Amino acid sequence: MVESARRATSDDVPRIVELAQLLRAELGPMKGGAVWLLRDAWPEPLSDAYAALVDRDDASVVVGTIDDVIVGYGVVVIETLRSAARLGVVTDLFVEAEARSVGVGECLAEAMLTVCTEQGCIGIDALALPGHRDTKNFFERNGFTARALTMHRDLPS
Repeated sequence: MVESARRATSDDVPRIVELAQLLRAELGPMKGGAVWLLRDAWPEPLSDAYAALVDRDDASVVVGTIDDVIVGYGVVVIETLRSAARLGVVTDLFVEAEARSVGVGECLAEAMLTVCTEQGCIGIDALALPGHRDTKNFFERNGFTARALTMHRDLPS
């Protein structure tokens, strides 16, 4: 079994969309997931959103594979800060449940870190929903630490 990651191509978009739908199904019901879907998740139609991301110069879409079969994906967008410094922002990182804990996520994270280093970023941010302990632990194992906590309060509609 060989785990790896590579830059996505337009031919990968249908599979990325399938994985993005699984990501939405997993995160949507979690604490913070409803607002994540409305604010942070890429907009529908997902095929258009991910096709555009694959072509952007300020973003990188990577796919994680086991024996050349795509089982995960990640997206990092390069933001230019007010100081002109650059910051990588991971918007998506997902590996199918059956393919977790074998190194695919680490390959994806390393690929995105490489992109950010090559782009001269001062750092890289990633979001973990509250209560999603596996995601928090994954990022901490890969050298990430919390730099901010977003607090939220629902209001009556």
